Amino acid sequence: MDAGKFSSRLIADIGISMGDEGKGRVIHEILEELKQDGLSRTAAVIKVNGGANAGHTAAGLKLNLLPSGVGDPELPKLLVGSGVVADPRKFLWEALPLEEKGIRVLNRLMIDERTQVCDLTHRLLDLAWENYRVNILEEESRGSTGRGISPAYSEETSQWQIFYDCFLGSKDIYANALARRADRALRTIQHVCRVSEKSWDNFFDQLTQAESRANAEAIEQGIFIEEEFNFSKFKGEKPFTLNVEHLTDVYWEAGRNLSSSIGDVRKEILDALQRNEYVVAEFGQAHWLDKRHGFTPNVTASHTTTPELFLSAGIPTQNVHVIGCCKAYDTKVGTHLFLTRIDPENHPLGAKLSKLEFGTSTGRQRMVGWFDAVEKGDALRHSGFDDFVINKLDVLSHSGDWQGDLKICTAYRTPDGQTLRSVPRNDALRCTLKPVYMELPGWSEDLSEIESFESFPANAKRYVAQMVSSVLDVAYSSGIGGKELPAVRFVGVGPAPGQVVRDVPPTRRLIEEFATSLTSVS
Repeated sequence: MDAGKFSSRLIADIGISMGDEGKGRVIHEILEELKQDGLSRTAAVIKVNGGANAGHTAAGLKLNLLPSGVGDPELPKLLVGSGVVADPRKFLWEALPLEEKGIRVLNRLMIDERTQVCDLTHRLLDLAWENYRVNILEEESRGSTGRGISPAYSEETSQWQIFYDCFLGSKDIYANALARRADRALRTIQHVCRVSEKSWDNFFDQLTQAESRANAEAIEQGIFIEEEFNFSKFKGEKPFTLNVEHLTDVYWEAGRNLSSSIGDVRKEILDALQRNEYVVAEFGQAHWLDKRHGFTPNVTASHTTTPELFLSAGIPTQNVHVIGCCKAYDTKVGTHLFLTRIDPENHPLGAKLSKLEFGTSTGRQRMVGWFDAVEKGDALRHSGFDDFVINKLDVLSHSGDWQGDLKICTAYRTPDGQTLRSVPRNDALRCTLKPVYMELPGWSEDLSEIESFESFPANAKRYVAQMVSSVLDVAYSSGIGGKELPAVRFVGVGPAPGQVVRDVPPTRRLIEEFATSLTSVS
């Protein structure tokens, strides 16, 4: 398939690595591209999965919970699907500062009635389980965001959900459900997670510091007072108790403030498609973080591949145009096994990339590494996508001490010398593997001002082509033959909106003209 027209009015933006691929900027570029089409308008962007643990930067806005289309004033609707878990206070913490800047949010926002309510009890459980992992089991911290996402999803499987439609009903019913939720959480924190009284108190300090820091600009501008982010006010008189009455009042007020934004997302999407309008789906987390197909414990609590769109949106399965998003190199955060990691202390490119890579949600330093085509090829084989988007090619240009060759991981090698061109599902085996690399020459030219593929230096063209060719080699082990191949929709050459190259040649021609064979050298 050549990049150009979309094959469906339903478009999905998914990550094909382990997160942080630049999915938020892709939403902005899709919306801009659809405007150029001029044949049909875009009705909505829908957030499909996850919650406030997703960090996206789009059109200069740093977002956790709101759909990335919020920065486009012409977009009619910002939808949140039933596959999302969401704290009502967090919606307001993001929306009100944007409203203050003149960006319409609440009158465009529609949260599905069946979206699950995430609240303080989940955040406390999140911290408690991390505490249990580190202090009781003596395992390495997995680097949770502390936003309560996994505990909130666990209530779905335990059939204890509280949905957003509760804010359209009786406060007494909500208060009763929240009291039961708090009781379950407190018993788990004290007796199962075996949290100490000191740690219990520290949880509230952690949350206060994290949200005060995240909302510092809004506090400084007077949009919120500091007390808004003081979580200690929810503590009870004794350890492992909460002031449930105050907790209820605060969350009920937040939910009621969103009541005009709660509705039936299913109808909104079906009506838009019936009108022949576009709907763009935004996934919060990436392919290899899927709770079923990723590697525990470094997974998210939701499904991260295209089928989840239909469950979260509540619509029948149908044709969807899927864009698979990645970077020109790899990053990971937490305790992920990182086979292609570059040591920033001993490699000039690692040092350069480490200065750029910090998580949007947490500010944590990301690990950096060479492009792993095996992971992306497996994502293509088992999830499928119609287009590639490759971000951050520009940062690989030579500068300072970085003057070397680039590497692409094209396979893995087992301890007994076997070569694997897929990701083993057995994690014990995966931990024994070594990457097999192809080396390619780098380039010194600045790519940030380039607007066409033809203007790329020869080595940059070759690198893009080889990334794509290596992914296809993994996905289609029998050869590409007459297959319809994913197109490179665009290559990112800078962080600013529009800083992309869209005229990459059709994939088959790209490979034939610029890629080389997969003869690995290390």
